[in-house]
Amino acid sequence: MTAANERPAHIDVTQEAGMRFFGNPDSGRVVMLNLLKFRDVADYADFPDLAPDAPISGAQAYDRYMKATAPFLAASGGQLLFAGSAGSFLIGPEDEDWDFVMLVEQASRQAFMAFASDPEYLKIVGHRSAAIADSRLLPIIPSEDPLG
Repeated sequence: MTAANERPAHIDVTQEAGMRFFGNPDSGRVVMLNLLKFRDVADYADFPDLAPDAPISGAQAYDRYMKATAPFLAASGGQLLFAGSAGSFLIGPEDEDWDFVMLVEQASRQAFMAFASDPEYLKIVGHRSAAIADSRLLPIIPSEDPLG
């Protein structure tokens, strides 16, 4: 539950957003902009089979997620284009900051769906859920002529 002045956390895709994204007929490349806010301490309450022996930070849990995810991303034809630490916006809401930013490219929406629904991948996605306090995922369709 959030306080009256707090925004709700966004951890997973909603059914409506998923239908909009996957219902789009565009079949070309898509780059996902990920904005991530980590928990101070990872919450493995819903994923006890993945929980480490001792508490770890959200950033450490996300690192476990990224290492376990790499083979699935590569198998789907995806690639990590950029990852780095973040903070407050230079232009944007002053009360919104992020810990980590990534750009991940997929060959298509269908390739992303294959990646995200792989049964073996789904066994490790709990590391992400344990790590994240809030997130944003913005699909970007690369422009053929960005200045034209």
